[in-house]
Amino acid sequence: MIHTITLTRPDDWHLHLRDGDQMRAVLPYTASRFARAIIMPNLRPPIVTTDMALAYRTRILAALPPDLQSGFEPLMTLYLTDHTSPSEIIRAKESGIVHGVKLYPAGATTHSDAGVTDLARCHAALEAMQKVNLPLLVHGEVTDPAVDVFDREKVFIDRVLSPLIWHFQNLRVVFEHITTRDAVTFVKEASRQVAASITAHHLLLNRNAIFQGGIRPHHFCLPVLKRESHRQALIEAATGGNPKFFSGTDSAPHSQSNKENACGCAGIFTAHAAIELYAQVFDQANALDKLEAFVSFHGADFYQLPRNRDHITLGKENWIVSERLTFAGDSLIPFCAGEILTWKIA
Repeated sequence: MIHTITLTRPDDWHLHLRDGDQMRAVLPYTASRFARAIIMPNLRPPIVTTDMALAYRTRILAALPPDLQSGFEPLMTLYLTDHTSPSEIIRAKESGIVHGVKLYPAGATTHSDAGVTDLARCHAALEAMQKVNLPLLVHGEVTDPAVDVFDREKVFIDRVLSPLIWHFQNLRVVFEHITTRDAVTFVKEASRQVAASITAHHLLLNRNAIFQGGIRPHHFCLPVLKRESHRQALIEAATGGNPKFFSGTDSAPHSQSNKENACGCAGIFTAHAAIELYAQVFDQANALDKLEAFVSFHGADFYQLPRNRDHITLGKENWIVSERLTFAGDSLIPFCAGEILTWKIA
């Protein structure tokens, strides 16, 4: 039995940090585990220009505790809109700090109301991204109210993603937080320009978790959890060694009051134990030998960044997750609150 595992320090290729006091509350959890993180741009107002991304990056670095200031790099993104210009894409690439552009279909998830209403309006920006080699990061769900919420990822593949990658064959695309067997198959069969991130919570839970013993608002996220057969397909993809799949937590902090109400926010906070949760998944799948590549190598290679040189060590040790965390004057309920996890950073 393996009792410790040492990994090249991992990266988080999909992270929500919020801003201000909320950011200061959650940032240390990520910075103590990951060397880098792709930072989502869906603030209010959204990060739509390079100057805004630079300012946000400065705020993130200033919020790091002193002992973490030299060990964490935020990788910034822009929020794609119907009006994003090719010149802005060029500025983003030349800045050296913007590593992707995020596609939110308007209304798909938290703070996505300024997102894309018609992808045809973005063709000039996408052409520029393809030309300067700046990846498109995709929230892969349609927002058509006639489409069942559990089918929105599959329909997005057919209606949006397949035509997109056919039209822009040199555009690098990250299909973020995939949730279905359909998405796994699509990414495997697509060109090497297409990859996908997978969250720990989609690897650990199926949709039954939302309804066990009543409505569980802290298990509600978008894309929503899917059937057990889809979860098993995600585990196979994550643990199979395919370099197209890598870690991206989609850790999304919301206050307890905003989760536990008549119209609760979508999002699961996992940053407090992200690498430990991935280790638990890989351990249960008897695939700990594949964990380092999934969390430390595949994402860096796809984003064309150097692999990290420092390391972290995890030990097989039971510990109990806090029932709640402090969050800018409110409480934050972490994933697996009050439950026992089996791996811990040494």
